[in-house]
Amino acid sequence: MDNKLHRIKAIELQDRVVSADEAASWIKDGMTLGLSGFTRAGDAKAIPYALVRRAETEQFKVNVFTGASLGSDVDKLMAEAGIVHKRLPFQADPAMRRKINNGDMLFVDHHLSQTAEWIRAGVIESIDYAVIEALEITEDGMIIPTTSVGNSSVFVKHAKNVIIEINLSQPQLFKGVHDIYEPEKQGQRSPIPLAHVSDRIGTIGIPVDLEKVRAIVFTDQPDSPSTILQPDDDTEVMAQHLLNFLRSEVASGRLTNQLAPLQSGIGSVANAVLHGLIDSEFEDMEVYSEVLQDAVFDLIDAGKVKFASASSITLSKEKMDQVFGNFEEYRDKILLRPQEITNHPGLIRRLGLISINTALEFDIYGNVNSTHVSGSKMMNGIGGSGDFARNARLSIFVTKSIAKGGIISSIVPFATHVDHTEHDVDIVVTEQGYADLRGLAPRERVPLIIDNCMHPMYRNQMRAYYEEALLRGGQTPHVLEKAFSWHANLTISGTMLLPE
Repeated sequence: MDNKLHRIKAIELQDRVVSADEAASWIKDGMTLGLSGFTRAGDAKAIPYALVRRAETEQFKVNVFTGASLGSDVDKLMAEAGIVHKRLPFQADPAMRRKINNGDMLFVDHHLSQTAEWIRAGVIESIDYAVIEALEITEDGMIIPTTSVGNSSVFVKHAKNVIIEINLSQPQLFKGVHDIYEPEKQGQRSPIPLAHVSDRIGTIGIPVDLEKVRAIVFTDQPDSPSTILQPDDDTEVMAQHLLNFLRSEVASGRLTNQLAPLQSGIGSVANAVLHGLIDSEFEDMEVYSEVLQDAVFDLIDAGKVKFASASSITLSKEKMDQVFGNFEEYRDKILLRPQEITNHPGLIRRLGLISINTALEFDIYGNVNSTHVSGSKMMNGIGGSGDFARNARLSIFVTKSIAKGGIISSIVPFATHVDHTEHDVDIVVTEQGYADLRGLAPRERVPLIIDNCMHPMYRNQMRAYYEEALLRGGQTPHVLEKAFSWHANLTISGTMLLPE
């Protein structure tokens, strides 16, 4: 044990080292936990595992608040153990998704920038225990996070008790790449002093009241690798469509070859589209995003990106080995911040971001569904896409035009659940092409989306729907009794293609 204690530089905390099982035994039925972790990175591991073990002999439920999705099968194991009463603000695990959609677990889906504001204002359950993964605890009482910041800083500040998991497997070179800044309460807040992507405005760690630190647990478990897929033919074509749009913005004088700071949502499609910038003429770029995926480090390696700011680093196994094994090469090019800073609406607008996020489906007027399959079944959650969509300089949504071999069209008459209204969506991109919706009335948008973005197998069907809708009139014409007929036919006949 003594050889580990050098990670606890605050001497008065060294006698608080306990086992995960002992620390987890203090967590009681009905409590609320604030767990570190954002998109499978920097997540608390030991305490959740210990709680799952407890569930084998004891019935209890807790509320689980995080930054975003957790790795290391934590969401899966907690869901299967039946110990989660309420979960927020984002998850991405199939087992947990089933529990949510079956009504066995409550899920609060909301913008990632809002969690900290809710906690600060006391409008949601107070946090009984913050469980935070760390590299070390400094002499002056700061928790040095690992591969993510997420909501960890606001959890620590407002929790009644704090448990720190010091993960010996995480690269110690991460010390110094965090920039922890917490705004004051609303109504008492000064402007956040961040004007450039690379500005450092906070501390290298999370300040903690040492009296609240109940326990320190040592772990030795790497993060889970990202599950993103590599670019395929369709996503490469989508990337080229997006590049052509950006080139048109440069030609118009609205952008330069440096573009503007880039944000890319989590997921295979957005990552693949960002990857398309590697062989482009664009250079000297910056990234201001929630998460740094493989493509961002590929762009740094290619000399295309000079600086990247985010709340977490989520990489494939191969890329993780390369980046973490040579982290000295990246330390001066990245910063990790709390998610309320990376996703802050005012900062997004101030920096003038180009935002690229993934849609499940969108409709002929540009309303985007990011979260609900067929309008009712939760997928993962809205995440930060709404934070960026409403406030970015360019709000771009990407998706393949069809899914499951063509039985599903990703462009539908009316989105079955609207996360991003037509007012927040500037450009939509599929492998078929792109539609620039800025400055267009609803009736101008429809033919552009049909001709440029829809798969050919569904275009005539959509034109027939829209022609009938026009007979009904209206600013936004619809045939309400047929607006969801495609989804209904999918349920009944197994395809969105309607009988002729």
